[in-house]
Amino acid sequence: MTSRQEHLQIRKNLFDRIRRAVIKVGTGVLTHDQGLNATVIRRLAREVSMLMDQGRQVILVSSGAIVSGMKKVGMAERPSDIPHKQAVAAIGQSRLMLEYEKSFARYQKKAAQILLTRDDLCNRRRYLNARNTINVLLDWKIVPIVNENDTVVVEELKFGDNDNLSAMITHLMDAQILINLTDIDGFYDKDPRGHKNALLIPLVSRIDRGMEKAACDIPGAFGMGGMSSKIQTAKKVTTSGIPMVIASGLKANILKRLFEGRDVGTLFLPGREKMGSRKCWIAFTLKAKGAIRVDRGAAKAIRKQGRSLLPIGILNVEGDFGVGAAVSCIDPDGVPFARGLVNYKATDVRKLMGLKTSQIEQRLGYKHYDEVIHRDNLVITIDD
Repeated sequence: MTSRQEHLQIRKNLFDRIRRAVIKVGTGVLTHDQGLNATVIRRLAREVSMLMDQGRQVILVSSGAIVSGMKKVGMAERPSDIPHKQAVAAIGQSRLMLEYEKSFARYQKKAAQILLTRDDLCNRRRYLNARNTINVLLDWKIVPIVNENDTVVVEELKFGDNDNLSAMITHLMDAQILINLTDIDGFYDKDPRGHKNALLIPLVSRIDRGMEKAACDIPGAFGMGGMSSKIQTAKKVTTSGIPMVIASGLKANILKRLFEGRDVGTLFLPGREKMGSRKCWIAFTLKAKGAIRVDRGAAKAIRKQGRSLLPIGILNVEGDFGVGAAVSCIDPDGVPFARGLVNYKATDVRKLMGLKTSQIEQRLGYKHYDEVIHRDNLVITIDD
């Protein structure tokens, strides 16, 4: 337990070092009953411009396109089917970007639109191309504004919500912090909208199951991602060594106060040293095509000793995946604890279960690798 003074010092030290930040802005912040909240967008542009003038780089992940489109066509409820979502997103996205452009122009800044699907980030070449493009925009001192390409995406290629997308962009761009601006002040032990005695938790060093359960009871409003989604995002970025903040984007000067080290919102501290970009891509961007269940010895060797996954430690194989696919590693208790790129297809891994490496060629008729997953392509995805 840290004292308030220690907590403030942690914040000040952390924010003083930030040179590149991803800021995700939720639908509940950017919209109101009449559609887009131009006042909030202008305020956000002013605060982001202030950070840029201090020499920091900012990438925005912005929600709001669907609700903006809904209001423009007079739709009262969020559409549930893909074609209607895509139609209202197409209407709302242009309106959203126009508002951002006008707002940033007030501070002599320019904005650029980046629309992505999960497939763009799962493909390594396109992943790197997206990173290169955003890096050029940052070098030009232009604000990249990222959103899911709702007008073309299909269900299997969706990010799920923009909380998840913001984690992927944080990893993609090697950002030093993710700031999630929402419509409540931070993470509470219960929903503050229904419980007057709800307590804001200012600092989190480890996300436990109690927090995850509490988050499930705090829903979102118009947006896709409630508090549970934000806690899962916090787990992803802190596990990869990056801090995250949940704070209210409806409060004036929220970014200024955060970067001054003030006690606002909830700060989630990273659980380990910062993970490299490629390992982040394997662990948190690629979608697992299957799973390999391992015995306790293999789980310990991977988690504690940084070893590769060998055939002898495999108990079971789930799914039908090819060579190079991302798969989850699951311990005997059913807990996914790692993710990696496999050297053998699923049918061959099933033939190799429990064998020594010296028996691979005899069983398959060939041997390209001793390891089913090499440690260079294997990432621990949960903290001990």
